[in-house]
Amino acid sequence: MKLIMQSIKQTLFWTVVTGLLYPLAITVIAQLAFHNQANGSLIERNGQMVGSTWIAQQFQTTRYFWPRPSAGSYATVLSGASNYGPTSKKLQDAVNGFAVALRKAHNLTDNAPVPSDLVFTSASGLDPHISPEAARFQIARVASARGMGEEQVRVLVEKFVEPPQWGFLGEPRVNVLNLNLALDELDVKK
Repeated sequence: MKLIMQSIKQTLFWTVVTGLLYPLAITVIAQLAFHNQANGSLIERNGQMVGSTWIAQQFQTTRYFWPRPSAGSYATVLSGASNYGPTSKKLQDAVNGFAVALRKAHNLTDNAPVPSDLVFTSASGLDPHISPEAARFQIARVASARGMGEEQVRVLVEKFVEPPQWGFLGEPRVNVLNLNLALDELDVKK
């Protein structure tokens, strides 16, 4: 009986420590030290929540830069890859469909090269970044749709190219939401 009581006490003790106290302590530390990140790195404009720095959104009009395609339609509940293998006909059809739509939107020939990150989905389906090449690829379309000069849009894109994290992790990238918000601000000031 003594062993059973010790087991029950240990279970209750560690449940309180690891299930209540530890999560509470981490939450308090995160809120104090990293308040914005702990709350989702949300972006607000004119009192309206417009998104998160870390979650892609679907931009469909020609006036905006487009993110990577999403296998889960940019929904956080359905986030994830399609899990189609490299020989999958469904994957090939999806990539070809994205490439055809991209070429059509940019008035390109049927075999013109397009940036791979604009035709392949990311592993999460919510990647907020595209490559600088993918952003540069879209400059002419966005500038034309907004009646802006390509050079003006190009300067804005270059301003939003982020270097690899800590200078060596990953590749240079462009956050699509931040770029589109800056584009709207630039367009309003015009």
